[in-house]
Amino acid sequence: MSIIQMLIMVFALFAGTRTVLQFRRGAVTRSWLLFWILFWMVAGTVAALPQTADTLARIVGVGRGADVVIYFSLIVIFYLIFRLYVKIEQGEGEITRLVRKLSMDDLDKRD
Repeated sequence: MSIIQMLIMVFALFAGTRTVLQFRRGAVTRSWLLFWILFWMVAGTVAALPQTADTLARIVGVGRGADVVIYFSLIVIFYLIFRLYVKIEQGEGEITRLVRKLSMDDLDKRD
């Protein structure tokens, strides 16, 4: 087993435990907990057994296992960026609504 495989497996274990801790603190929902645990388990498995990525690559019609991992990673990254964008937009809308309400309440108090 190479050093990079061991590092990825250790990091996947670390990230999985951090995810569980965040869930226990209430910062992560159950569905996101399951998503991230599954994600880190797959990452650790692919690191330990690279032939699994080669098998998946053959199934989906990609040349190499490393390529399918990169494609999958990009899909996950873009999805998470989209989710962050939506959350930021919702937060900005909520802030705008609250500022408007506070300013209207302040105007009513002055009258």
